[in-house]
Amino acid sequence: MSVAPLISDIRDVLRDEADPERAPGMQAYMKSAMPYRGVRLPRVRAITRAALAAHPLLTLDEVETAVTTLWDEAAFREERYAASALTGHPLAIGRLEMVPIYEHLAVTGAWWDHVDAICGRIADLHDLHPAETAEIVRRWSRSDDRWLRRLAIISQLGRRERVDTALLSELVEANAADTDFFIRKAIGWALREYARVDPDWVRAFVAAHADTLSGLSRREALKHVG
Repeated sequence: MSVAPLISDIRDVLRDEADPERAPGMQAYMKSAMPYRGVRLPRVRAITRAALAAHPLLTLDEVETAVTTLWDEAAFREERYAASALTGHPLAIGRLEMVPIYEHLAVTGAWWDHVDAICGRIADLHDLHPAETAEIVRRWSRSDDRWLRRLAIISQLGRRERVDTALLSELVEANAADTDFFIRKAIGWALREYARVDPDWVRAFVAAHADTLSGLSRREALKHVG
């Protein structure tokens, strides 16, 4: 089945619901070279769900084609948000075959909104393929690309009690000396989220790495720890 009707439907509705007054502010906030239509993210996701209901994808290959086509041919940033939303299709969740696409989205998106939008997909992979996914994020954590490193660090967000603390430690330690703001913020975020489950572990980890973690990472990690 061709994915063209699905993609065309998404683009058409985004065009019809464009808000030219809102769009410049959204573009400025995200420091985006790509223009916006002016459609808020929750609405983009709703439009994507409705398009999928009207044009169901029946195979993983179709999901992959729809995601990459909508992403690579995007003229407006909301089209890329829709492509990210398509990675949440039931056929794609937890599939290792999607990893090259996640890498492509992170590297070519090259900004925090695109990377953060797919971290939950990697968390799903951790649950279903722990050994394979651990090796993937280890590789990412040492990549020359900062966005793959950020994705590795935040890849267990939402896993709560299922977080692999040994792996989290390894990923943080591999990037603790990095001076990049988005890496330091990611470290603090990952630790802060796990502190909701085990604040003592996070407190001890931060204390043990006080000489290597940045002040930003430490502050973020301990924000909700008494």
